[in-house]
Amino acid sequence: MLFKIILVFLGLMALIALIGRALFPSALPRVLRKNSKAPVCAKCGRYLIGRKICDCGGKAK
Repeated sequence: MLFKIILVFLGLMALIALIGRALFPSALPRVLRKNSKAPVCAKCGRYLIGRKICDCGGKAK
């Protein structure tokens, strides 16, 4: 009985995770997103490597 409860709980957690990823894809870290292009600065157009904010002060697209 306890084994069934644990399996149902884990199944529900996996279902919630799948729904959350489908509804809020922008909440994922940049590494896990499935964009085909590299992130670039919206202000100057330079590629961003390892940071969310560019040296010019602009933010990633």
